[in-house]
Formats: sequence, C-alpha cells, structure tokens
Amino acid sequence: MDVRQDVVDILSGFSLFADLSTPDLENIVQTFGEVYFSEGERVIRQGLTATGFYVIVEGAAVISVGGKQRASLRPGDFFGEISCLLGEPPTADIIAAGPLRCLVLAPGAVEGFLVANPHVMYRVLQGEARKLRTTTRWLS
Repeated sequence: MDVRQDVVDILSGFSLFADLSTPDLENIVQTFGEVYFSEGERVIRQGLTATGFYVIVEGAAVISVGGKQRASLRPGDFFGEISCLLGEPPTADIIAAGPLRCLVLAPGAVEGFLVANPHVMYRVLQGEARKLRTTTRWLS
C-alpha cells in the first residue's frame, strides 16, 4: 500500500500523534482508511451503531445532541472513540460543517491500535478528560 505522504505531514502537526516518529505515522496512514463528507452530511448518527474512530484531517464538523449544537471540531480532533470502546450507540450526531476529510479506523480495530500505540492512547485519554469536563459544564 502506498503511503499518502500529504497525510503523514498533516498528522505530524497534530497533538494526538505528537510523540510518534515518521515511520509510526506512516503505519497509521496505512492502518486507517480515508473518508470524505460533504457539508451537512452526518458522519455519525446519534443512537445508531458505532461506525469508527475518526480523526479530522481537513475541514470542520459540529457535535449536535438532540438537535442542539454543542461544540465544533477541527483538524486534529477525533471522535467516535467512545462508541467504539464501549460498544454502545453514539450519544451525538457529528455533522460536516463543510467539506470534511477524515481518517477512520473500524470499531473492532480501535482497542488493538490504542494498545499498540500507548502515546496515542494517553492523548486519547487526555481528550476524554477534556470532553468530560466540557460535558460537566453543559450540565451545570
């Protein structure tokens, strides 16, 4: 499989992958698929089956819960991991705010990927802590 060098270069600037070498980033690009969405297209649907762990490469998306916009996502942000790890339906819609380019990993591959990449797993854990803090603020 050919390594998409443009994606490797983009990933090298994301905090999620900050601790990885170029060969590690190349491996990620080969492990993940690449998907594109049009403006307004739902990437993940609230209450439906998990579709994967996504990392935004280009573009932006919004998180919507019960039809109410809660947050925006930008390049370097990730989503879908909670559903994949828990095996439960997503609790929010993720909607493309314009043309959106993402890397995606199938739900069944997420645990193995994180275990094989402990630095990424730690960064995902930090992201989960931030999401929990934000959700707590929403409920306050």
